[in-house]
Amino acid sequence: MYEPNVVGDWQEYDEHAGLRLRVHGLERAEPPRGRDDAADGLTYFRLRITVENRGERRFTVHLEDGQIDVRVGTEGEGAFVDWRNSQFIEGFDVYPLRRVTAVLFAAGPESALGQVDVQVQVRVDDDWADRRLWTGGLGLCDEGAWAPAGATTHDVLAHQVSSFLRRQAEEGTA
Repeated sequence: MYEPNVVGDWQEYDEHAGLRLRVHGLERAEPPRGRDDAADGLTYFRLRITVENRGERRFTVHLEDGQIDVRVGTEGEGAFVDWRNSQFIEGFDVYPLRRVTAVLFAAGPESALGQVDVQVQVRVDDDWADRRLWTGGLGLCDEGAWAPAGATTHDVLAHQVSSFLRRQAEEGTA
């Protein structure tokens, strides 16, 4: 069974040796140029998408608005993505041992932000890479969440994702 990446995990691309990507930095944040009127009553959050080149050649990376899909809540409803305040990667040459980061501002109902799914399809040179999914949430370490002593947010989220996927698989078996 395919398991999504946890926010913060790196995902390597076999078809582009040395290139890897991660979604990270998921946190509540107000947009720098002010709230969009369409996000009235919603809670803003920010996430970062970093592309790193650990290979031996340069890659030209494109990561623009239509290549990122953000969903919130258990029903996977589309989040409001504030394109005006977000910063994308538009044809940037990523040389070996360098990184480039997109910053995305989105908003959703406060009650749905415990589960945030981000799907990314980066374009490298003139090729479309496979879509990848990261899952996370805001406030995962709040009261009531599974958290043994010394657990990080990553540990908590990994446990929650694994438990959810296990339950889904059990429901689908006879």
